Amino acid sequence: MTSENMLIMKHISKTFHPGTVNEKCALDDVELVLEKGDFATIVGSNGAGKSTLFNAVTGAFFVDKGLIMLDGEDITYQKEYVRSKVIGHLFQDPLKGTAPHMTIEENMALAYLRASTSKNAYFSRIKAADKKKVQEQLALLDMGLEDRMKNPVGLLSGGQRQALTLLMATMVTPKILLLDEHTAALDPATAEKVLNLTKQIVAERQITCLMVTHNMHQALSLGNRTLMMDGGKIVLDVSGEVRSRMTVEDLLSEFAKRAGKELDNDRILATVKKSS
Repeated sequence: MTSENMLIMKHISKTFHPGTVNEKCALDDVELVLEKGDFATIVGSNGAGKSTLFNAVTGAFFVDKGLIMLDGEDITYQKEYVRSKVIGHLFQDPLKGTAPHMTIEENMALAYLRASTSKNAYFSRIKAADKKKVQEQLALLDMGLEDRMKNPVGLLSGGQRQALTLLMATMVTPKILLLDEHTAALDPATAEKVLNLTKQIVAERQITCLMVTHNMHQALSLGNRTLMMDGGKIVLDVSGEVRSRMTVEDLLSEFAKRAGKELDNDRILATVKKSS
């Protein structure tokens, strides 16, 4: 374990509803180390364990066994609200992550308060420089949000809300950013805008990032690592020169070799056919 490791997961296992007919092993002895600044994409079928892996990191539940370290600190049994100060998390549903009846400005202020570790943080903290920076980032989206700071978030479109949620999750730079198919519910043009903003923020702040995607081309082109999950395990982890030489077909072939079966997710395979 070096100081360059941001996330360490050792022998992580989680079984839901143990001892019942609904027993489900969701994570099976998972081993994962992310260095500071790593941007890893994750691909896998439904039920492969991708979202469960994220929830283990955020503390949505405690794992049955194993160790989770974040930036040198053991967070295995740390409460979710404590972890939320240093972990950014975006979901597929744009309605998650914002308070609809509050204005854009108020949502941003709440995000700052949640993530701030300062005891002197207070609600009106988002002023001047902070507000200007938020407006500049909103302007980059070309959605007109920079002029709607006093508007309730509930009036925004899904894409606008997802972009806002991304800014809120990174307003105070998180130790790790978890993106759970955060552009999947958006139309293609808006998804591209949000994805470009994501890449820009992650690169500028050098944020350690894990991103679930069903797009095989994104899985190979975004970031510096590609992980594939199946049956609660990470069956493939490629980076560097090996990854740079891989095609989508190579990735599917390697998955079949490691998992002992073909990838059978229709949404994932549709992205392969669309571009071939």
